[in-house]
Amino acid sequence: MTMSVPTRTVADLSYLLSHTGRVLATRMAAAFAEIGITPRAYCVLFHAMEAERTQIELAEISDLDKTTMVVTVDELEKAGLAERRPSSRDRRARIIHVTPEGERLAALGTEIADRVHREVLDALPEEQRGVFLAALTGLAEGHLATPVESPKPVRRSRQRRT
Repeated sequence: MTMSVPTRTVADLSYLLSHTGRVLATRMAAAFAEIGITPRAYCVLFHAMEAERTQIELAEISDLDKTTMVVTVDELEKAGLAERRPSSRDRRARIIHVTPEGERLAALGTEIADRVHREVLDALPEEQRGVFLAALTGLAEGHLATPVESPKPVRRSRQRRT
């Protein structure tokens, strides 16, 4: 008995978002290799420069689990790009302080991230760019802002966003 394949009635958003996100992450990683850091390291440096933040706060902002965050900060410290310091608000907590060399790489990283994002947007016709950004921002800040609980957790890719 031959079964017919079901017909989709809506575009496969899971594939489209996952695939384009994964390809963008590979492009970003290749671009950041130019300055010898990862997008994850850049993300932590960038957000650590915005305000006095603990590892836990930075992990949340950067969408990293605790273990990955510890490894990332260890790598940043070893490279002389950041250091753990006592918080001025809570002596038990440690904040991530960005060194002058880390600030320099974060500035270069911002130029790289902007370049890669601009290249992606430039691949779209000009009249679609604003619409695309508005729609994606609307989803990220609205309907798709918060993950839902699932009995079987979704496996995440090893690659992180910036």
